[in-house]
Amino acid sequence: MRRLLITIVAGLALAVPANALAATKTVNIYGAIFTPAKVTVDAGDTIRWVNKDNANHQIVADNGTFASKILKQGQAYGHTFKSAGTFAYKDVLGQLKRGTVVVRGAAASVTLGAATPILVFGGETTISGVISNAKAGESVTINATPVGAATAQQLATVTTGTNGAFTYSVKPERQTVYTATWKDATSVQVTVQVRPKVTFTLFSKGKMYAKVLSPDSHAGKFVYLQRLSSFGQWVTVARYNLGVMSGRIFALPRACGRVTYRIYMPQDQAGNGFLDGWSGTQHTNYTTRCKR
Repeated sequence: MRRLLITIVAGLALAVPANALAATKTVNIYGAIFTPAKVTVDAGDTIRWVNKDNANHQIVADNGTFASKILKQGQAYGHTFKSAGTFAYKDVLGQLKRGTVVVRGAAASVTLGAATPILVFGGETTISGVISNAKAGESVTINATPVGAATAQQLATVTTGTNGAFTYSVKPERQTVYTATWKDATSVQVTVQVRPKVTFTLFSKGKMYAKVLSPDSHAGKFVYLQRLSSFGQWVTVARYNLGVMSGRIFALPRACGRVTYRIYMPQDQAGNGFLDGWSGTQHTNYTTRCKR
């Protein structure tokens, strides 16, 4: 009987899947800090960020290896770290607090990161990495998967240089996931997100012109006219539907004093594969015939 019990226990131990030992650690998001700000985990572990604040927050890795959606109060985002390294990240909304995840384990055979993980449409960034043998003259394939694509597309083949490093410039039209492959190894996924390009210019005397640029038409979508308050916050003052050229002509309010305006497009209007976007600023400075 004792021998049978030992056999059963041993069998159960062997049946436990390898990933059962993976851990999940929680990082709480508050107004000015991450708690804890630095976390050390093993490869295969997961970090779960929980928004404990009453303001929205968004977690984005400095090198683009992970990015959350906009997290409202009580919402959470998890990311599993599959390769070793040190991953710095920040909150791109509100105060730019920063955090770090240190992942222990065997180094990846090929690494990949993006210099700028969030672009405005038309912008360009560099993705780069290193292969583990640190040799020059090796071939590395760059793959891209834009939002909506069923499979990854081979984008380019690059050759490593000194210390096995490689770089490649990309100009994604919408959110795109990149990977690098070398021999039988594949890097972590790097996501480059894209904002629509929103312009806000003088059209004629007393008239302004707002236009949204991206690969998609935004006819029928809307944008907000916002003014900068004395507290440094953007306050919506009007909503405009865009025309067939994804633009709209309108007059600015005649508010007294110097007022700063911008155009803002929310994410749900920008469309699949895009973040929210905003324009540069324009100013008015009325002293007469203005509304208090």
